[in-house]
Amino acid sequence: MWRKRIIGVGIILMMGLACLLARLVQVQLVETKHFTKHNINLTEESVKQRSQEIVLDNGRGGFLDKDGNFLTHQTQSVLVLFPFLKSMEWNSSKVAEIIGVSEYQLQGAVQTANAPIIFGGDAPISLTDLQREAINKMAIPGVFAVEKKDSLKNNLAEQLLGITGQNEELLAKRYPDKKLSFNTLIGLTGMEKSFDEFLLPDGEAKLVYHVDGTGRPLFGINVKYVEPANPFYPVNVKTTINKNLQEAAEKLVDEQGIKKGGLVLLDLETNSVAAMVSRPVINRQNPYETEGINNFMLKQQIVGSVFKTVVAAAAIDYKLDDDKRMFDCSQKINGDPDPNYQHGMLNFTNSFAVSCNNTFATIAKELKNMDGNILENYAEKLSLTQMVGWEGTIYHTKNFKQLQDEEKGRVFLTEEDKKDNNFVALTGIGQNEVRVTPLAVANMMATIARGGEKQSVRIASEIQYKNGSTLLKFKQEDLSGNTISPYTAARLQKLLREVIVNGKGTGRWFQDLPYEVAGKSGTAETDVMIDGKQLHNKWFAGYFPYDKPRYALVAVNLGVFAEEGGVNPLFSDMVKSVYDYDQKSK
Repeated sequence: MWRKRIIGVGIILMMGLACLLARLVQVQLVETKHFTKHNINLTEESVKQRSQEIVLDNGRGGFLDKDGNFLTHQTQSVLVLFPFLKSMEWNSSKVAEIIGVSEYQLQGAVQTANAPIIFGGDAPISLTDLQREAINKMAIPGVFAVEKKDSLKNNLAEQLLGITGQNEELLAKRYPDKKLSFNTLIGLTGMEKSFDEFLLPDGEAKLVYHVDGTGRPLFGINVKYVEPANPFYPVNVKTTINKNLQEAAEKLVDEQGIKKGGLVLLDLETNSVAAMVSRPVINRQNPYETEGINNFMLKQQIVGSVFKTVVAAAAIDYKLDDDKRMFDCSQKINGDPDPNYQHGMLNFTNSFAVSCNNTFATIAKELKNMDGNILENYAEKLSLTQMVGWEGTIYHTKNFKQLQDEEKGRVFLTEEDKKDNNFVALTGIGQNEVRVTPLAVANMMATIARGGEKQSVRIASEIQYKNGSTLLKFKQEDLSGNTISPYTAARLQKLLREVIVNGKGTGRWFQDLPYEVAGKSGTAETDVMIDGKQLHNKWFAGYFPYDKPRYALVAVNLGVFAEEGGVNPLFSDMVKSVYDYDQKSK
């Protein structure tokens, strides 16, 4: 009996040892880089326990402006000091002399350090090439002048470019076949999200030294520089943003006190975004707890009288634009006297210039009687209700979208709305259920300015390797679907210009701008009340110069009271800024 027990215990012990051995093989040999479902890199984690390091570049790709300047980060030469310097003699006086600080400051920084530091902390001293060469030539262990990549603090086009973060669940869902560390940064919004697969890091660049349990150097004072082996990565996305105009736009939006809204500026030659600003700003501490995380230039908004441009296009094609016909512009769309506007009897052209509601509500109902889908068809012809951001096939990805956060517009919410005269009348003046994005409005103006040619809007022109060579390019693409005729576009151009030159036009404030402007205003009721007062969306959309269009611009202020928050000053100042930039660039 006792022999059987001994054999049984022996078998159990052998099985236990076999399990431990199998686990050891798994940890030491098989899953060293992707342990458990969390993909923990055991090699990295063990190194971290036995070393101290300072990351110089997290390895994630970035974004460039149209001229190749970084928008999201900068690289500068900094002085890195390791804590073991406090226990050794080193030529601190010479280093201090090279960088222009006192030896006391330098020694003080080292004495308080428990890990590698960048001298200067959050405001590091930026070294010149000569300073960097002089310091490294001294070959002092623990003292390095190196290039370090840091995020820029001005946050240009922050909603458009987006934010990154660590999200283990989303990482696994998005890249189930990739072996990535669970703490890998991924794009959560904006272009960071759209181009995430290209921007994923291939590894960090860092300085590392090994320590014992008390933090003392384990293998002398040797510091190792570690970087990814692939010289082509990370890649960078070259955007179409004009950094100078983006900076001007950000400044003007804030000066005009836009709390919710912003502007979109398109370069018509390439039909690309030159500048885009959305407010409010992102709360970096809690980005999802405020509206700042949203790019309102890509979100559906109530557009108001800007939509009369669509009604006008349909009216032109269906011969309802006869200027001999007169409309009563002293009454509301329901026939009651208008207490705010007494324009009298006006023809079609003057009605568009002063934005007469009754005229376009009447025409919208007449168009409905001809074809219930006319307004939707013409909104699409003008690219107003399409997804206008660049979309195409790249490599193995079909329908790749540069702007994944873009929303699609609409004219009616239900089929029944199309049959109701009251709803159609409201739709004709951009109310009821009409919803469009500021980007789509800008593209509508671009379409008209080009004589009816619809193009998708690019925000990125190419993806570049680390060395600046091109990985792939995003060519200009036409938008699908029907468009307006050159004749209709030419007629709309004259109507949009009349808004400016007409003595009673809603855009007469722009007559003295350095560029001749054509455009359309809009004030939309939102049905949102605060203290018994309704909030409005205020718009001005147009293009310039009128004779040779080069830019389309939309300025919008969302959710403001009727007597405040106009966008004319913002639109005007942005046109002036573009003119000044163009003059300096000649």
